[in-house]
Amino acid sequence: MRKDIILEGLNCANCAAKIENKVNKMAEIESASFSFATKIMSVEYNENHGFDLILNEIKKIVNKLEPDVIVKVEDDFKELKMQVHHHSKGECCAGHVHDHGHSHENSQEHGHGEGGHGLLNKKTIKLGIGLVLFLASFILDKNINIQLPLYIISYLLIGGDVLLRAVRNIIRGQVFDENFLMALATVGAFAVKEYPEAVSVMLFYQIGEMFQDIAVERSRKSIKSLLNIRPDYANLKTDEGLVIVKPETVNVGDYIVVKPGERVALDGVVIEGESMVDTSALTGESVPRKIKSGDDILSGFVNTSGLLTIEVKKKFSESTVSRILDLVQNASSKKAPTENFITKFARYYTPIVVIGAALVAIIPPIITGDSFSSWIYRALIFLVISCPCALVISIPLGFFGGIGGASKSGILVKGGNYLEALNEVDTVVFDKTGTLTKGVFKVSEIIVESGFTKEEVLSAAAFAETHSNHPIAKSIIEEFNEEIDESLIESYEEISGHGIKAKVKGGGVLAGNLKLLEREGIKASQIESSGTIVYIAIDGKFAGSIVISDMLKEDSVKAMEALRNQGVKKLVMLTGDLNNVAKQVANELKLDEYYSELLPEDKVNVLEKISNEKEGKGKLIFVGDGINDAPVLARADIGVAMGGLGSDAAIEAADVVLMTDEPSKLSQAISIAQKTKKIVIQNIVLALGVKAIVLILGAFGVATMWEAVFADVGVALLAVLNSMRVMKVK
Repeated sequence: MRKDIILEGLNCANCAAKIENKVNKMAEIESASFSFATKIMSVEYNENHGFDLILNEIKKIVNKLEPDVIVKVEDDFKELKMQVHHHSKGECCAGHVHDHGHSHENSQEHGHGEGGHGLLNKKTIKLGIGLVLFLASFILDKNINIQLPLYIISYLLIGGDVLLRAVRNIIRGQVFDENFLMALATVGAFAVKEYPEAVSVMLFYQIGEMFQDIAVERSRKSIKSLLNIRPDYANLKTDEGLVIVKPETVNVGDYIVVKPGERVALDGVVIEGESMVDTSALTGESVPRKIKSGDDILSGFVNTSGLLTIEVKKKFSESTVSRILDLVQNASSKKAPTENFITKFARYYTPIVVIGAALVAIIPPIITGDSFSSWIYRALIFLVISCPCALVISIPLGFFGGIGGASKSGILVKGGNYLEALNEVDTVVFDKTGTLTKGVFKVSEIIVESGFTKEEVLSAAAFAETHSNHPIAKSIIEEFNEEIDESLIESYEEISGHGIKAKVKGGGVLAGNLKLLEREGIKASQIESSGTIVYIAIDGKFAGSIVISDMLKEDSVKAMEALRNQGVKKLVMLTGDLNNVAKQVANELKLDEYYSELLPEDKVNVLEKISNEKEGKGKLIFVGDGINDAPVLARADIGVAMGGLGSDAAIEAADVVLMTDEPSKLSQAISIAQKTKKIVIQNIVLALGVKAIVLILGAFGVATMWEAVFADVGVALLAVLNSMRVMKVK
């Protein structure tokens, strides 16, 4: 079983990692993953254990580490999302990322802590008074007896909350947290009589944390705005007129009205009206789509012109917009290898640096005979740098921003692991029909044998194909263009990979490939054509053939070129069509290989063969329609479903869903993955590089605590801002 729990007020990335680690160690929990971007912890648990007991245990863990964090689940969480959507601007101001539950956001929403809105709150007022007293100590007489009280008062005003949290966390057994380390570093500076530096470093740290908090909250808001496709209400049609209701309360079969400028609230069918709709929020397409009576319409579309009346076909929880939001918001539960590495790295980084600080403080003075005070000061620099928050915050935000940006372009990536894997694509295998070709078939030729007419052959084929949903069947029925009396069809059998066997008007009809006729012992001459051939037999005799043509999509050639430029080494096509049809498509697209006349089960075997031939550790992608290709999508390293708009089967089967039917979207997905990876690496190099340089300079007595604070909060702020660039990928 799976539940989503929101940890409201949890703004400390390092503490979030600790909570996630402890929850994962619970015997009842199969897996737990916290998304810093959405504040949601997704837990998979054994259903033999009651969820209430598990939730209570999770609350105990959270309470021990973050006593002011509020744990919400299910219905509470849904209500909270609505509140967040309508939240005031004050939410993103002046909190405290490492604040251990006393964030400004938390204090606003739940009534504790500092309170106030915007930058002018109790915390900033205290910082301001502390700053004035600190500056006064420089202006007044240089007598230390006058200056020291001013230093102490200004220090307590500026950093008192840090000291209190440090003491409280030590009592709870949480020693290696940023509050304790900053408190120890600045109190240590007082001990070695570096009074101005102790106060100024705490001031710089607090101001840096405030700006970092603003950046994180704005980052969260930016990501949420990418997913701002959730409709707030629906206009329900009743006997009394239109009633504005929550989409969750509308039932299947109800009628809703969508006015110009409104977002479609639920999936359904247009029963009245005609309009242009903006589908960009779901597909990334900028060109509006025309919708008229009888057309399907999906939640998340925006009505731009006419008035539409829609019959609801799905509950809100099963609607397209709900499924997309659920997928993207829960994508963080499938973490990228880089994220997992950083989580593990963070557990060891702080203790190692703290041990390094102790060694720097003790060993050199003993060996060299120098005074302890100068080496203690150098050790304090180590303590300031020992929090890995720059990495713990920015890297998950980077991956989540990449996933959010991809969704805005009509590309659903089900996890950071798949987004990262897209950087390593070596081989791409495509299904043909509906993926590389339009899948819109037209009858181009009817060839008849002696004793039969074109009308007889087409009629027999149309009756045989009536119950099939295959595009080829639809093209034959469309060409026949007459009403089909289904009562005349006495029996019907679909033979996988061969075709259809039916009894129509008392006579036997076969419609399929050459294998079908051979299977039934009927001799037929093979037709040479670049189209798809349907062979027809009537009453045990070969009657003729219907040639059906498909066309390449406009951007298929462009997509293949783009994939080559991105480093994909091998492009392959699989199809059930005849060899001559496959060969023509493969030549036009300049593919490396193609496999034709495949039965559905053959595709998995061929994919296995291609995978075994693949060199190195590169990933293999399979791109199909997600409906008939579920086994192949599951077997590939990354399964990509194309044209998944509104298709439940596509969304379930694949790891990546391209909401439109454009092959070039795959290239765009890889571009987003490459940009995300690049930014994540930049953040790792920035954070570790700056920290390493300042640690070395500090050990040699060159760097001061000012540089150390920059290496902590300054670098974290820069890394968060850098992470947000990923959402600007085009």
